[in-house]
Amino acid sequence: MYIELAIFALFVFSYSLVAGRVDRAAASGPIVFVASGFLMGPLGLAWFDGSMSRTELRVLADMTLALILFIDAANANLAILRRQFRIPSRMLLFGLPGVIFLGTLTASLLFDNLSLFEAAILGTMLAATDAALGKAVVTNKAVPTKVREGLNIESGLNDGLCVPILFVFIALAIGSGSEGGSTTLALKLVAKELGIGLVVGLGLTAVGTWAMRWCRDKGWLTEVWKQVTVVALAITCFSVAQSLHGSGYIAAFVGGLVFGFRAKDATHRLVLAAEGIGEALALLTWFVFGAAVIGQSVEYFTWEMLVYALLSLTVIRVLPIFLSLSGSGESASSKLFLGWFGPRGLASIVFAIIVVNKGVPGGKFIGMVVVLTVFFSLVAHGVSANPLAKLLGQKEGNKADLA
Repeated sequence: MYIELAIFALFVFSYSLVAGRVDRAAASGPIVFVASGFLMGPLGLAWFDGSMSRTELRVLADMTLALILFIDAANANLAILRRQFRIPSRMLLFGLPGVIFLGTLTASLLFDNLSLFEAAILGTMLAATDAALGKAVVTNKAVPTKVREGLNIESGLNDGLCVPILFVFIALAIGSGSEGGSTTLALKLVAKELGIGLVVGLGLTAVGTWAMRWCRDKGWLTEVWKQVTVVALAITCFSVAQSLHGSGYIAAFVGGLVFGFRAKDATHRLVLAAEGIGEALALLTWFVFGAAVIGQSVEYFTWEMLVYALLSLTVIRVLPIFLSLSGSGESASSKLFLGWFGPRGLASIVFAIIVVNKGVPGGKFIGMVVVLTVFFSLVAHGVSANPLAKLLGQKEGNKADLA
């Protein structure tokens, strides 16, 4: 065990020294960690045996996603959203439902073994984009500000919005295969989960932020321990909601929104340490994904899965987003750029684990499709981020000069 820990710790240390350089290169951090996990896993050097239970992977992914949801929601700049509401509001209100609908339709036509509700589950799981994987784009100053902020807000909010939709489709998929009346009961349970998550997120964060402010004014909250409070609050929101049979993801997401609203201009400074921890947990998750998931899934991939994965990253995502921005005044280049950069990542993986654990009939098959799509997304979006950002910056800059 200690040999594996030493290898992984040394690898993380080495990566941390050159992380800034990697961010500017063709390979992103997630690509590096997934590839390294695969290389060091059972199909490569076998330094790691890849034995990780579904429960262990769920706990790791849960903690990571809860923290990321909280931070993304807290960092959502509502003032910018009000000033530049056209892009993210159109993408969330029209583009997101379009992606889910087209993903559902494509899955129902391509996979005979999935019911309509199971196809809808797959479409919803892959409609959620990963803010962390889009970091290379939203932090690239070559990309126009309104495009960067639009992508940042959309990717920060859409995974939280997909959670209740996913739970409804899971309830319908499970209920449709059971005795009469079970669908109604399942939907009531979903409503209960969402309600508990909402109340827990609002209540705990309201009390937590009040306690932080009161203790700060008393001089009890030190700079060292201030780095821990946000992480602890995010995990508390998630775990309390889950323990009450509510949605921890909704609790973390709503809690983050409340925290950002209460902290105002101090938000970025307060969540900075939590962002670093979230980044480290995300890279650990990607390493495990490469070693324990990709390596064990290769033999189950089919050509139909391959086709769906490619369509999910292109037509299924790009077309609805492009259409949702019609009449917004954005150029065709910007609309294509916004449509293309919807990387699939951690949220989709967590959703896959949820679907399997909930006992959805086609859950394992759906999970394989998600794994393949996320893997392709890591490579395609990671490699294309900097070159396409530079190209868009040049095009939009030239138009501004001509104007």
